[in-house]
Amino acid sequence: MKSLSLIAFCLVSTFAFSQDSHYWQQHVDYKMNVTMNAAAYQYKGNQELIYTNNSPDTLKRVFYHLYNNAFQPGSEMDARVQSIADPDRRMVNKIKVDGKDFKESRIAKLKPNEIGYLKISNFKQDGVPAIAKEVGTILEVTLAKPLLPHSKTTLTLDFDGQVPVQIRRSGRNNAEGVEFSMAQWYPKMAEFDFEGWHADPYIAREFHGVWGNFDVNITIDKDYVLGGSGYLQNKNEIGKGYQDAGVTVTYPKKTKTLTWHFIAPNVHDFTWAADKNYLHDVYQIPNGATLHFLYKNNPKIIDNWKKAEPETARLMQFYNQTVGKYPYDQYSVIQGGDGGMEYAMCTLILGEGSYDGLIGVIAHEMAHSWFQHVLASNESKHGWMDEGFTSFLEDLGMNEIAEKKVNNPHSGSYDGYYFMVNSGKELPQSTHSDRFDFNQVYSITSYSKGDIFLSQLIYLIGRDNLMKTLKRYYNDFKFKHPTPNDIKRTAERVSGANLDWYLTDWTQTTNTIDYGIKNVEGATDGVQRTGVTLERIGRMPMPIDLLVEYSDGTKESFYIPLRMMSFEKENPDPAVKRTVLGDWAWATPTYFFEIPKAKSTIKKITIDPSGLMADVKKDNNVFPAEVKPEVKK
Repeated sequence: MKSLSLIAFCLVSTFAFSQDSHYWQQHVDYKMNVTMNAAAYQYKGNQELIYTNNSPDTLKRVFYHLYNNAFQPGSEMDARVQSIADPDRRMVNKIKVDGKDFKESRIAKLKPNEIGYLKISNFKQDGVPAIAKEVGTILEVTLAKPLLPHSKTTLTLDFDGQVPVQIRRSGRNNAEGVEFSMAQWYPKMAEFDFEGWHADPYIAREFHGVWGNFDVNITIDKDYVLGGSGYLQNKNEIGKGYQDAGVTVTYPKKTKTLTWHFIAPNVHDFTWAADKNYLHDVYQIPNGATLHFLYKNNPKIIDNWKKAEPETARLMQFYNQTVGKYPYDQYSVIQGGDGGMEYAMCTLILGEGSYDGLIGVIAHEMAHSWFQHVLASNESKHGWMDEGFTSFLEDLGMNEIAEKKVNNPHSGSYDGYYFMVNSGKELPQSTHSDRFDFNQVYSITSYSKGDIFLSQLIYLIGRDNLMKTLKRYYNDFKFKHPTPNDIKRTAERVSGANLDWYLTDWTQTTNTIDYGIKNVEGATDGVQRTGVTLERIGRMPMPIDLLVEYSDGTKESFYIPLRMMSFEKENPDPAVKRTVLGDWAWATPTYFFEIPKAKSTIKKITIDPSGLMADVKKDNNVFPAEVKPEVKK
């Protein structure tokens, strides 16, 4: 929040953090001690949280997330699984009733010893009891005394937790036999920023948190191997592959448990996983982070995991070069969870299946480290900024390490987007992540259409400008929770183009792009020229790249700037002569220009030969119209 009034706040440049000394964000320092009762899948802990209020507001209440409580019959997550048209297949059982197929919520079937819960007691503020009320997955706390601006308070509590049967992300005994996936396991302070509190109930989407430091002690049976967020502080006492070279770790015979001490600096979450049969490999990136790989001692998967280690290092190096340096000294890839999910300094992924599937999941989840865990946009409100940008980086990374490169590594995202548009079910990207009618539409909107937001910027401002935009965006907004306006303004600063229309049409509406070649006419007066009429059919405006191929094998391109961009893109292919035409105003539905050659010499005219403009109807982008082969019935 600015120190200015809300009105002034809205009028000035809100998010130019690198230039704005009034930017603020809250800060948390966690200290937690937890003891696991592994046999019962339960744990007890205490938490001390020093909360720094950097805002100009006096806070009378604070909110915590209690994510475990979602895994109970009758929870909001359970209700959503039962009501959404296409429930996540991992969260349902397929059953037959009177010969008909049905999907029943797995959460609804959980028994008392299988549910998840997080119960809070003994809540105090600076040693004084405060009122803490559990409301589903949220803890509402009325502070014992108001927290003034620019001041700190110490919040303490005790918690009792039960690890749910693995259903979604966190849980126990997943399908691949991993015993503990401890994600969203502790009382977590909700984010408070210039928009207010973000205390969203947990309905199976993503997460948002406050940056801070975590000091965590985990006491568990000595036979378990742990991996997760943070740096292990007592590695030469624990061993398990963490010890320094040449150190042999032994335990006294009476030792039944070990206490693992982790410190995770400047993160907004803390996650860990544990299993008795983890193998633990360490891979050092030259002049870079140390990679840890923890996976089941399963002969069927060991070769795939070993093969993935150097490729993971290559991906991290590529991501560093493409976006910016990964800011931590460690990253862990851990078998666990129910698919793939990003966390601070680590990921939990399924570890079986094909090698291509394994490296693909690693490529995606690790790419989140730059977006969700360094930039950390609010995924509930702007899921496309994380999932989409992560998909963009993943596409580039997978293409980089592939034996055979492709011209457009984002083509799968375009196909997904076109499918969604044709389904008639699309909602704007500005839709809250919990409000989508279909999981599939949420996924395509966030992943595919979010990916295209960046790849289409290549079409708009050029590849060099887009790559410079990514680096500047990361550098200017790391650890600052950027909003959609920030990526748009960064692209404007780098390129000089006006892009407000792009952010509006692409993310806040379901307007589509559809341009076509309406008419091609040769001159009738004997002069060597051909008239071309283009038309804008869709609501969303775009500049136009157009390629003309002649019968003698030569090529020529034409570029029509979009008037509202006030920008002229550099020639994307200097080997081809380009003519820059007059701009095209959005309100004018057609555009006419002349090619100074006879129509008979023109072999083909194509709108957007790059394929990076997400035109929803390609049939009218080519002259002469391409004849599709008949499909025999």
